[in-house]
Amino acid sequence: MSVSRLRHITQIGVEQMGDLADSLNDEAVLRLENLDTNIRPPASALEFTRNAIADDRANSYLPFLGLESLRRAATALVGRQSGQDYDWKTESIISAGGLSGIFNALLAVLEPGDEVLMTDPTYVGLINRVRLAGGVPRFVPLTPSASGWKLDRGALHKIDASRVRALLLMSPSMPTGAVFDQQDWQALVDFCQHNDCWLINDSAMERILFDGRKVIHPASFSDMRDRVITVGSASKEYRMIGWRVGWVVGPAKIVADIARVSISNVVCQTGIAMGAVATAINEQNDGISEFSGELQRRRDLIIDELAEFDVIPPHGGWSLLVDVSTLGLDGSAASALLLDRGKIAATAMVNWGGPNCEKYVRLVFSNEPVERLRGIGDRFRQALMSK
Repeated sequence: MSVSRLRHITQIGVEQMGDLADSLNDEAVLRLENLDTNIRPPASALEFTRNAIADDRANSYLPFLGLESLRRAATALVGRQSGQDYDWKTESIISAGGLSGIFNALLAVLEPGDEVLMTDPTYVGLINRVRLAGGVPRFVPLTPSASGWKLDRGALHKIDASRVRALLLMSPSMPTGAVFDQQDWQALVDFCQHNDCWLINDSAMERILFDGRKVIHPASFSDMRDRVITVGSASKEYRMIGWRVGWVVGPAKIVADIARVSISNVVCQTGIAMGAVATAINEQNDGISEFSGELQRRRDLIIDELAEFDVIPPHGGWSLLVDVSTLGLDGSAASALLLDRGKIAATAMVNWGGPNCEKYVRLVFSNEPVERLRGIGDRFRQALMSK
């Protein structure tokens, strides 16, 4: 029998679908289940990594809070996005990936039973980390429409916030690609200030935006600098998944507590990776704008090809959701049919929020080029509409 802290920890679905797709060993299968990408990291970061392998200084536990060059770079990045000044020595640490940083932040701010406000749908890995940290997820809906997802600000106003200790938010959100606009952020900031909450900002994809949208950082709002904990990652924007490097930037007092958790948890980061990530952040030609443009082209093709299906357009990020309930299916059934009949690996959204998520499948468009995505409409029709 599992220990109690694992009682509500669910599978994410991606692990099973990824293993199943791998086992088929079929190059015709479209790999739309996992957040990998076929777009390479910045060339300067790759070159730095090659050199770091032979650098004995990179083969070290030290410094425990992260390489100075990376702490400086990450702090400056968050400062540019938020319009705030941060002291890299006291207000930043490096984590072993963004999700490690988020988990450490949750452990530093939550007492057992505290609630954490999240959107619905949201990444089940975030939900599970809230639960592992002793917290209770509290959901505010994202409302789907033909033009995209919108935060249900009316529902936000009705939430009993008496036990809400923190907001854990991501824009663009995963898996929806929902992007908060100025009014959304203002409503969330007002909630945070009125109820004396922390705001943990998962900024992993904040610059992967479509249709000319601009980054809005929650710490840029009045009186929010000392409430926002920003957790970033090299995995998404810089396409450096295997480097396992993230960062946490925020007010000195809480960062000191997160540092205590970090040293007691993963201990240190990947030595040969940190300098490469600093190089990527400082690189003028980081490729993020081009990457976003390529992802937007893939998004547009999928939406066009699946015009007869209920696709909710994402406004950023790496993925989109398809509502299969109008076909008389749930996400699990549609996922199985897509793989069996259409050679499409797609993840059902079971556990990625409330029960309503069970009607969605997720398509990740970061790892398949436009050339391979062409014809996805025929595959969907073959899989889900043929008798």
